[in-house]
Amino acid sequence: MAKTIEEINEKIKSGDVVVLNAEEIIEYADKKGVKKTAAEVDVVTTATFGPMCSSGAFLNFGHSDPPIRMEKVWLNDVPAYAGIAAVDCYIGATELSETEGIKYGGANVIEDLINGKPVKLKAISHGTDCYPRREIETFITIDTVNQAYLFNPRNVYQNYAAATNSSNRTIYTYMGKLLPNFGNATFSSAGQLSPLLNDPYYRTIGIGTRIFIGGAQGFVAWMGTQHNPSRERLANGTPAGPCGTLALIGNLKDMNTRFIRACSFRNYGVSMFMGIGVPIPVLDEEMVEFLKVTDEDIYTEVFDYSVQRRNRPSYGRVNYKQLRSGSIKIGKRDVQSGCISSYARALEIANLLKEQILKGKFTLTASVSPLPLEQEYRGLEILSQEEL
Repeated sequence: MAKTIEEINEKIKSGDVVVLNAEEIIEYADKKGVKKTAAEVDVVTTATFGPMCSSGAFLNFGHSDPPIRMEKVWLNDVPAYAGIAAVDCYIGATELSETEGIKYGGANVIEDLINGKPVKLKAISHGTDCYPRREIETFITIDTVNQAYLFNPRNVYQNYAAATNSSNRTIYTYMGKLLPNFGNATFSSAGQLSPLLNDPYYRTIGIGTRIFIGGAQGFVAWMGTQHNPSRERLANGTPAGPCGTLALIGNLKDMNTRFIRACSFRNYGVSMFMGIGVPIPVLDEEMVEFLKVTDEDIYTEVFDYSVQRRNRPSYGRVNYKQLRSGSIKIGKRDVQSGCISSYARALEIANLLKEQILKGKFTLTASVSPLPLEQEYRGLEILSQEEL
């Protein structure tokens, strides 16, 4: 018999809810069967912890005396976007320091704020009658700003390609260091723990879904940028490469740097590790079929990142069990494989979310609107105005 989110929330409030993480439900469903699992289990917690460049934070500083309309803003010498309002800015995770370059960026500023460290704020303006100040230098902390909330335009990729390098030189990418002559292959996914691989057709995850984000509670705000739901899918619904994405929002003041960390990829740039947890309600037997997906059931393609083109050569598909084994086959070669995201930290998040639900500290939300299942994905073409 189908359940509703309202009924599951009543179980959470009464302490009668049954929660498993996305690893546990695999064995549970194998032993008890799909029908019994659907009847007995109420929620499955999913999670991921990996680098996501498309991250950043909105900040409101409040007004100085005399006031200023900030036109250019720097935080610890990292440029922030100020074209919003007088004392608001958006600091992007990948923006680099003008003095330290690749060693420090927007993600480091965000991490410093979460850790309560002072951050130098510098802003300039041309000055107006109502905002006469032309420049300001001061220090802020997470406690002195009015609002500080994370807004990630793209997160929780529904699968992602693996990377290798066929050239005769080492290359440095957002997928990490790739050794020459197929010396290694890297990937970034929590596989069977990953939220959108456990709800491949977005039955329960949509706009308004409450999530765990960076140690706090937040929400799915919209489809993510580069959302590409029309990609080819396997019989179990999982896509064989980059597919759906989520735009996420949460209160930076409640976050914890165990679950949100700045990082720097050598010769590439700054990014941010994001810890995301999503509870999936077990509404019916169909949801169990999706939720019992294993790493062996999920495939991705291996692309050659040494080819500096939008469409890179593919060396075929491998599943996540093979990738996590430490070695995959590319042609006749045995190629060492390694993950740049953390399965262990994702599992920790799934278990923490499970604990919060069991204690009644986290309830589920129905989405207010579903994510689109059909949407054309376009590349950027170099066109003249007349060609449009």
